[in-house]
Amino acid sequence: MDAWEDDQGDQRSCLICGDRATGLHYGIISCEGCKGFFKRSICNKRVYRCSRDKNCEMSRKQRNRCQYCRLLKCLQMGMNRKAIREDGMPGGRNKSIGPVQISDEEIERIMSGQEFKDDANMPEHTWGNNGDSSDHSSPGNGISEGNQPSPASTLSSSRSLELNGYTTALRDQYISSAMTTHYQFLPHLFSYATQPQSYVLISQLVAAEELAPLSTPMMIEEGYRVTQVELFALLCRLADELLFRQISWIKKLPFFCELTIEDYTCLLSANWQELILLSCLTVYSAQVLGDLADVTAKYTPSDEELQGFSEDGMDVMEKLIYLFRKFHQLKISNEEYACMKAINFLNQDVRGLTNVSQLEQLNKRYWYVCQDYTEFKYPHQPKRFHEIMMCLPEIRCIAGKLVNVPLEQLPLLFKAVLHSCKSSLNGYRTGSCPGVTKDTALAN
Repeated sequence: MDAWEDDQGDQRSCLICGDRATGLHYGIISCEGCKGFFKRSICNKRVYRCSRDKNCEMSRKQRNRCQYCRLLKCLQMGMNRKAIREDGMPGGRNKSIGPVQISDEEIERIMSGQEFKDDANMPEHTWGNNGDSSDHSSPGNGISEGNQPSPASTLSSSRSLELNGYTTALRDQYISSAMTTHYQFLPHLFSYATQPQSYVLISQLVAAEELAPLSTPMMIEEGYRVTQVELFALLCRLADELLFRQISWIKKLPFFCELTIEDYTCLLSANWQELILLSCLTVYSAQVLGDLADVTAKYTPSDEELQGFSEDGMDVMEKLIYLFRKFHQLKISNEEYACMKAINFLNQDVRGLTNVSQLEQLNKRYWYVCQDYTEFKYPHQPKRFHEIMMCLPEIRCIAGKLVNVPLEQLPLLFKAVLHSCKSSLNGYRTGSCPGVTKDTALAN
């Protein structure tokens, strides 16, 4: 019996985030969430970014907002990466290893990815939830505070290297493990034939999607002026329809029987806003920028609404516009959208899950599947997969910030975003893309 078990009556707190600790993990007292986060970060050689001052608040509610600062605190508090088993399996490599004191220089090498790069002798792949947008043409990792998706880090296209602790054989195993006998005979739905298991898995995801146009009426007669209350009611009806489609999607997922209803409930409760936002940026973007934008154009906010628009609203607006432009540039296919959605949904960092290991396996499966697809489909865009995946933390960030925007400001927020996005489209067509400021976005 260790010291922890001797002191069961003492309700200790995680040294990283303050949540209820469950024991000594990698040398320090921590919760299950921070234990798993540290293990994934080290095993998968992840590199995060912080757009603030690298001193973000760490609490149970805020710990998923900045992965850089969370990992930094893990290292500063003495979490011992050498206590993690090299094969990534459960259980520490040495139960007697305690906390470690490492120099600021060594911490910086880990945080920057230089240590991983030297160890593996391979190019650095940077992940960011608050990263420098100059490193990625994706939105925001330079501006995001979103929660990071949890797949293995980006892999080289070379099949001969052992990357991130997973050999090529194990990588293929993640993909082939989902192949039941009756799926082996499905027709090949894609044009490539090097990874038949991959495109069958993607075809299953696409088949689960409801790609038909939204049925919520969005037609307004000419000359009618839409009120704030009417626009808010329309947004609520659209959200209801989109949420219903996500519930139907879950029931059609090829791995539906592999997880419990309780886990699906936890995942949907945590991710529904992100799923809706992702769908609006991709498969329903034509309707959103067409019919819905036309409705918002007929809504004229009052001076009081304009003056009272919050900083949180402005922050969300700027990030949404930036993200829209990125998605417009990438032209995400239905196959990529289906993979992004599954990867984002299978988030093992959600609180209250009962089968985290199974979620991690599923997440990695579709991570590899999506990578195979993009590498083959877009051979002249070697950074495409990385850029697509880097959109996910930004979506998570925006969804998290939306809850801070007062409900009465949502009509103005959507009007400003859709107006600016339509202006961007016109700018792309004419060769100029207007900038976004509070005055230009809200004045129209």
